[in-house]
Amino acid sequence: MESVGNIIMYFIIALAIIVFSVLTVTTGKILRAATYLLFVLFATAGIYFQMDYEFLGAVQIAVYAGGILVLFVFAIFLTGKPGQSSEPLESAKKKIGLSAAVLGALVCGYALFTKAGICSALVSQPIDVTINSIGSMLLSTEKFGYLLPFEAISILLLACIIGGIVIARKR
Repeated sequence: MESVGNIIMYFIIALAIIVFSVLTVTTGKILRAATYLLFVLFATAGIYFQMDYEFLGAVQIAVYAGGILVLFVFAIFLTGKPGQSSEPLESAKKKIGLSAAVLGALVCGYALFTKAGICSALVSQPIDVTINSIGSMLLSTEKFGYLLPFEAISILLLACIIGGIVIARKR
């Protein structure tokens, strides 16, 4: 049984994730958005630490909060003036974005509530997740292995870095 303090801490972290996620996408200043994203990534690591997945929490901080966010900030400084506010969106773009967000929320809600029986059956069976099993899944080429997506993301990040260098050289 979970302690009351653990549940309260979960709700505090979840509230922080929600608030900073909304601030990330609603702020007009791009560096502030990157800072709010940093807080979201740290709070996500807090969720991992709370579930006793110390390795995943450390990877979340090192890779995402450390590496990926630094890459974002680097790209921001290379491609624009970070102190400027972005121009307000046109009314049509706001409506399209809002309708896409509502549609995404409806799809997620449908998937959550129609597949709840499957999720509860999976949760009721204890799963022993070890660092060895995580590493085996990350480097596996079999079904449900993550080696191909892992390599595709690394190539995408390399292309982003090369693109940033090309843009910086033109200046």
